[in-house]
Amino acid sequence: MASRLKEKYRQEVVPALLQEFNYKNPMQVPSIHKVVVNIGMGEAIQNSKAMDSAVADLATITGQRPVITRAKRSVAAFKLREGMQIGCMVTLRSERMYQFLDKLMNVALPRLRDFQGVSAEAFDGRGNYTLGLREQLVFPEIDYDKVDKVRGMEVCIVTTARTDQEGQRLLRLMGMPFKK
Repeated sequence: MASRLKEKYRQEVVPALLQEFNYKNPMQVPSIHKVVVNIGMGEAIQNSKAMDSAVADLATITGQRPVITRAKRSVAAFKLREGMQIGCMVTLRSERMYQFLDKLMNVALPRLRDFQGVSAEAFDGRGNYTLGLREQLVFPEIDYDKVDKVRGMEVCIVTTARTDQEGQRLLRLMGMPFKK
């Protein structure tokens, strides 16, 4: 069963982008390639138990088991040794990616306090978009009583768009609530 967002992409977004950017072929229309969600854990250096709860939270939110990221080099100022656990991340593709994006755009973002829309400035020059969230509590799966510490996370949406303009238009048509 295809998700709502995937159907919306096929039936509404592709024809709109074909006309707007004058593509010759539907295969030229940009699409969302993958979504990477990561949590950086500075406190994992002192508290190794914190990593377990961050991994559990990320697994609950995305429906996929996170990979633990490790430090590539030692940094004395941060008391960081090479190989120490410093975060966790999940790469979502295909069906899970569409389900996560649907939940992010229609459920989680509107739950933010004083939400006016996400910034349209966070594109990287190649059509990819990065969004920072201050707390994991905006997702309905997270039980407030079981949270040990509020953690932020970064959601990076990787598209096949060549320019920021194409990437922004793709995400706007998919339902991303950008500021006016």
